Amino acid sequence: MEKQNSAFPSGYDDTFLRALRREVTDYTPVWLMRQAGRYLPEYLATRQKAGSFMGLATNPDLATEVTLQPLERFGLDAAILFSDILTVPDAMGLGLSFAPGEGPRFAHPVQSEKEVAALQVPDMAKLDYVFAAVRQIRTALASMSRPVPLIGFSGSPWTLACYMVEGGSSSDYHRVKNMLYSRPDLLQRILDINAQAVAAYLNAQIEAGAQAVMIFDSWGGVLADGAYQQFSLASVRQVVASLHREYEKQSVPVIVFTKGGGLWLEDIAACGADAVGVDWTVNLQQARQRVGGRVALQGNLDPAVLFASEKAVRAEARRVLDSFGHLHGAGAGHVFNLGHGINQHTPPESVAALVDEVHNYSRQFHHVD
Repeated sequence: MEKQNSAFPSGYDDTFLRALRREVTDYTPVWLMRQAGRYLPEYLATRQKAGSFMGLATNPDLATEVTLQPLERFGLDAAILFSDILTVPDAMGLGLSFAPGEGPRFAHPVQSEKEVAALQVPDMAKLDYVFAAVRQIRTALASMSRPVPLIGFSGSPWTLACYMVEGGSSSDYHRVKNMLYSRPDLLQRILDINAQAVAAYLNAQIEAGAQAVMIFDSWGGVLADGAYQQFSLASVRQVVASLHREYEKQSVPVIVFTKGGGLWLEDIAACGADAVGVDWTVNLQQARQRVGGRVALQGNLDPAVLFASEKAVRAEARRVLDSFGHLHGAGAGHVFNLGHGINQHTPPESVAALVDEVHNYSRQFHHVD
């Protein structure tokens, strides 16, 4: 695989990476989950040009185009690869499709003992369109007036297993939970295969140029206490331990985000990641005390705030920053984000106000005494 030049371009802003490493920064960096998406009219135009979501995600030129769109509008501090968490099981031969209004569907879900036994780690060559997009995005970012880091990502082994066993989205996860309780050996095999695949996938993104990676454990929060640690966090820990934490003499921070995972914050902070994402149900000040400086924190504005007035958006941004408090120099790190992905109906003007408020208001918390 072609290696990405690790040299940073002139004007490069690594505030985001330094925050993840809990180093001194001048302000709190901000990016948004799903920042390249349907709330932007330019994204909708590009998707129409692509013909379908997968047509967009599998075209490196178009994936690069939509990755850069929010950076051209807003002063965001990181870009995130435009792709989908289900590219990995699709490469396993499960037959991914997106029906209008129905979400993702797999033609070949993994439910029987025979289907589980046949599951294999996919050939990463089947995902080369993703790595090609990473290389193109890095090149494009270098030519921007304010280059920022690129985040690669994957779904967690458990979250991928949910889709693979259910055959698509689910409201109650009854198939995968039935497997968990009645045939935990089958689920464990799926998780083991997924952990190997996710680690290989993220490492290939790092080799292509991703400067930080994020593991989205979107459905970890649907598990019971005990089951979460065994069937979600254990496989996340396995992935984190297998990642390139330094590539071409540059450290590569890892973020883990479990939606609904506030109950297990201490456990997640001990998984080996550099940063832990928290949703909007978590008190950020208490979260900071609970992790004890072991990791940076990412979050955690309620995405619904962005439907309010500009005054309310700015006030809620300040409330989140106040909650985290002063960073007291090195040893603490905060990356501002939403507590989940941005809603497709969000007014872009609200995002502009949010980014502006975070950058300006947060500076007071970064003075070194």
